[in-house]
This record gives sequence, structure tokens and C-alpha cells, in this order.
Amino acid sequence: MSVLAVQDLRLSFGGLLAIDGLSFSVGASEIVSVIGPNGAGKTSAFNCVTGFYRPTAGSITFQGRSVIGLRPSAIAGLGISRTFQNLRLFGELSVLDNVRAGSHLWLKQNIFDALLHTPRYRRSERECTEQAHHWLDFVGLRGDRYNAARHLPYGEQRRVEIARALARRPELLLLDEPAAGLNQGEKAEMLDLIRRIQELGTAIVLIEHDMGLVMQVSERVVVLNFGKEIADGRPEDVRRDPAVIEAYLGSDAHA
Repeated sequence: MSVLAVQDLRLSFGGLLAIDGLSFSVGASEIVSVIGPNGAGKTSAFNCVTGFYRPTAGSITFQGRSVIGLRPSAIAGLGISRTFQNLRLFGELSVLDNVRAGSHLWLKQNIFDALLHTPRYRRSERECTEQAHHWLDFVGLRGDRYNAARHLPYGEQRRVEIARALARRPELLLLDEPAAGLNQGEKAEMLDLIRRIQELGTAIVLIEHDMGLVMQVSERVVVLNFGKEIADGRPEDVRRDPAVIEAYLGSDAHA
């Protein structure tokens, strides 16, 4: 059974059809990239999967359960985590506390534990901190973990956001342009990080404009154009698809 199954997804804003009949699935530990020109509907699809948008039509199931109509927090609790195209860190909080914030879904404490600082609260907080350090080590963060996150270089902030997403212990991770704004060395490190996340057993859906990275890391590629799905297949097949070439380069590109 697929970890994620999207079937005939449609999303409209008034008279604008942002997504028109998108269907794809993601298997366990599989890396699937969703690509397309700007405005093709890629991030809108992520927002539907994670509960930020409610689709106009179609179905989205995670491990066989429909997630349509669930709050984003409930969907995250099921095992779906994401990053954003534009960084959404808590800039004034420390790097460590940003990642600790990703652990709140599985902390074994309640409001009374927090108010009274019970032994359960102290154990939970200690485990949370240990896990935050673990994920920061995993993503290869080199900067100061106790300084405000906004002081880190952009590429390091990207790593913090991914560490926070991993701290939720997801079975499905959605990465929205993780290589955007990175130099070539940082992109190579990001490629390695994505592969190591896959080795954890985590399924990954990737939105990315860097075609070199997409072609190297993806097992399947789904292509959108003006909200419509125009291709779904292996990277080597998709890159030769006339409809994909036209969408990216124009109608005369393969004449």
C-alpha cells in the first residue's frame, strides 16, 4: 500500500483552477519529485496534503486514511512533516529550541507536568533536548546551536528547518525547494542529506527547480503545468517527454 495516494486532486480559488486532476502515489522510502514551471501548482499541492488548503475535489490518503478536512496539526500527528519554500524558523529562538519545537507532538507530558515540573516533565524535556542535538548532528549543522537562528547563514538555516521537520519523526517528509539559494557545494551536501533521510525509511516528496538534483535523487518525477499533470515516470523518461520539454522551453524547443 502506498504511503501517500493523491487521486484526481482539484483546487480552485474563485474562478482560478490552481490544480486540475493531479494523481500520484508515493511508496515507502520512495523519493518522488514534483516539478514544473513557476505557478504550476506544486506548493498548492503540498498545502492540500498538509491541510493548509482544502481541495475542491479529489482524494488524499495517507497510509490508507483520508486526510482531507483534518487540521494541519492532526496531519502532522499522523506522520507527515514538511519544510517551506520560504524559511519559517523562529528567528529569535535558539537553533536548539527551533528543533525542540518540532518534538512537541510526541512529548509525554501535559500542562500539569509543565506547571509543576514533575519527574515526567524533566525526563521528557531531557529527551527532547537529546533528540534535537541528534537531528542537528544528522543534518550536519556546523553553526552555534545556542544562538538565535536568524544569525545563521541561509544554508545553515535550511538545515535547521529540515532538522525540525525530522524531529517530528515523520514517515513522509515534504521538502519544498530545499536547494533554493544554496551554492554548488551546499547543493551536493543537500543531495547527500536527502539520500540519508531516505535510508531512515522515510518517504520523501520533493519540489525543486534544480533539475540536476532532481534527476540524481528521484525515483519518480511528476510534472505539472498550469495545474495539470503532464508526466509521471522515471527521471530518464520524463526528461525526454515532449510535453515536458515544451512546458519548460516552449513549443519550438523540440521542433
